[in-house]
Amino acid sequence: MSTRTEDAASTGAAALSGQLLRFRVAAYVTGVGLLGLCFVMVLRYGFDNPEPSAIYSPIHGVLYMIYLVVTIDLAIKARFAIKKTVLVLLAGCVPFVSFVVERWVTQRVRAGQKL
Repeated sequence: MSTRTEDAASTGAAALSGQLLRFRVAAYVTGVGLLGLCFVMVLRYGFDNPEPSAIYSPIHGVLYMIYLVVTIDLAIKARFAIKKTVLVLLAGCVPFVSFVVERWVTQRVRAGQKL
């Protein structure tokens, strides 16, 4: 037998499934894109080859902007706290952290918990 809070949590998670899927994809793409950016920066400064970073850096910038928009959309719909939202937004700036934060946010949203 379920309680009303469990029903509300499952209904809220179902309502956010589209936003959550977009966030998960954006987090993974941003994480992989950030690792790619680190690689081209090594090429640029370690091997004096600036061409790959000149091409890839703007692409990564666009990917990160998409991550920001998708994260803010999810934060508004799931009613995240502002501090937690800022931390999730900054997670796309540190290599490997976006993968960890994506998992944490997904678990919280699916459980119907607020950040």
